[in-house]
Amino acid sequence: MSTPQPHAPDQPRAPWVFYVLLLAGLGLLGWGLWWLIQNDVVIQVAHLNQWLADNLISRLGYGGVFALMFLESTFLPFPSEIIIPPAADLVRRSADWRMEGVVAAGILGSLGGALFNYALARYLGRGILLRMVNRWGQWVHLSEARYLKTEAFFKRHGAMSTFVGRLLPGVRHLISIPAGLVGMNLWWFSALTVMGSAIWVGVLAWAGYWFGQDPVLLSQNLKQDGRWLVIGTLLLVGGYVVFNHYRNKRDNAG
Repeated sequence: MSTPQPHAPDQPRAPWVFYVLLLAGLGLLGWGLWWLIQNDVVIQVAHLNQWLADNLISRLGYGGVFALMFLESTFLPFPSEIIIPPAADLVRRSADWRMEGVVAAGILGSLGGALFNYALARYLGRGILLRMVNRWGQWVHLSEARYLKTEAFFKRHGAMSTFVGRLLPGVRHLISIPAGLVGMNLWWFSALTVMGSAIWVGVLAWAGYWFGQDPVLLSQNLKQDGRWLVIGTLLLVGGYVVFNHYRNKRDNAG
């Protein structure tokens, strides 16, 4: 009777594989950005932004902006990119809307949703939350792996992750849950949330206001100088991926 052979350990992936995959991904991203620029997608996005402003945000008012941003800051997948930019477009075209009102409603809504997640985590605890995610998370596009990734981000960066996380799509609406679980100081949590939300909402409001001024001219300028936007984007994304790759290797080695 032959004895079973011991299982050979998995061989580590060759370093060149990472760079091949990275270059392929960056090439695909660059091609996609260039295609979008050359096909006047900017104009289409500007028209969509104006349609949302006229048919949704204008009817809801500041209270609607607050409510939608509240939902966006909980675990519900409601993107702020279709809330704040249309509201800022109304500021440009309507005397009934003011930029400070849009920004204030956005920040307060973000804070309210974050406090809701914080309180939910404090009351339910980690075990119940994970069971809820496993049972119902699919309905809000939330998986246990996605939440655990956010939790690891919080543990790695500490309290400041509450501020940084508000600037990261996919993390910003979940970062308040681990903060609630560990009992982070409520005033400090609120202050960091407000600061992070102010930057996020401010950038979206500025983009929404500026974007609709002359989308045709903007599209023409992008066609002329869009290569610099593509190159800059690829450098930022590539640098971020490489940085995280080597940081994860260092953490795993440690």
